Amino acid sequence: MLPLFLIVFIDLMGFGIIIPLLPFYAEHFHADPFTVGLVMATYSLTQLIAAPVWGRMSDRIGRRPVLLITLAGTAASYIWLGFVDSLAALFAARAIGGAMAGNISAAFAYMADITTREDRAKGMGLIGAAFGLGFIVGPAIGGLLAGADPATADYSLPAFAAAGLSLVALVLAVAILKESLSEEIRARIAARPPEQRFQRMVQAFKTPKLGFLIMVSFLATFVFAGMEATFAMWSERTYAWGPQQNGFLFAGVGIVSAAIQGGLIGRLANRFGEAKLIIQGSVALAIGMVLIPFSENLWILALAMAVLAYGFSTLSPSLNSLISLQVDDENQGAIMGVTRSATTFARIVGPAWAGLLFAQLGKDWPYFVGGGMMLLVAALSIFALLKKPSNES
Repeated sequence: MLPLFLIVFIDLMGFGIIIPLLPFYAEHFHADPFTVGLVMATYSLTQLIAAPVWGRMSDRIGRRPVLLITLAGTAASYIWLGFVDSLAALFAARAIGGAMAGNISAAFAYMADITTREDRAKGMGLIGAAFGLGFIVGPAIGGLLAGADPATADYSLPAFAAAGLSLVALVLAVAILKESLSEEIRARIAARPPEQRFQRMVQAFKTPKLGFLIMVSFLATFVFAGMEATFAMWSERTYAWGPQQNGFLFAGVGIVSAAIQGGLIGRLANRFGEAKLIIQGSVALAIGMVLIPFSENLWILALAMAVLAYGFSTLSPSLNSLISLQVDDENQGAIMGVTRSATTFARIVGPAWAGLLFAQLGKDWPYFVGGGMMLLVAALSIFALLKKPSNES
């Protein structure tokens, strides 16, 4: 588990360096709030197209080759990002980066390969902790390298730093990461004709709860991605913040996420079960979103972001664990790829929708709407995940 954790952490640290800076980067090229949302969504659009391909490829040739290819491609996309000189070039660089983002779905499938069903939530939480730690160190580094003033920020240096981290992750993957998918399973997958593999995946979707769980993953990511895309603009208009302040705040979110997903999620899952954690996380995410517009001072804002981080950090590994437990070993890569596609699609429409609300209705509306959506998700989850079938009553 630890080699995979280290590689994902370093890779996500590079990703974390870029995320808080992108809204300012787009505004540097005179983008309006809706266009900022589209810049954030472009990465996810190409990731949506590529993720199922990477997932199926990882089932056939193994997780390790896919991780190596995509890590190299990610490093190249960051180098390009450091040289962009127009809004169109910024869109293009993010598109390439998204197409190479298959390493995440491959990492989740890798973790599913090496954990037992009993330890699945703990393993998924470890990947989530790598995300959280990446978002502790990454945004702080990005903010420091870019500077506090959006008017004079250096956007190239953080991009080159992110490229360097991706190259470090690539070297580590080459050196220490072993293949997790057995030759026996790969041979069985390769022996099936394409139409049979498709039928097996369709059959997996008929498993009770799987479709609902993927829908919840989509909605939770939709709301969280909308917050990520608009928060820098919200904080600039509310507190006159720049990249540095936003980087430090997102680092704080990463601390909460890492503490939950790295240390608490296994114990929470053992005590409450994944279904109850999904409901609990949905409510917390709703509360955190609604609190943001009422953050008249930094203490309230810190509370809002901590509650929000707790909610999303509880939801993500619990959803991934339950989804993984619904399917057999031979469909892990494909289903994780489909799940990743759903959440990636959420990262396309979420930022675009949040940017539109921000531009048309005002800076607080992405958070009001997002909070309402997550309360609806919590209510639906109570009936879908906790209600016993009629033959058990």
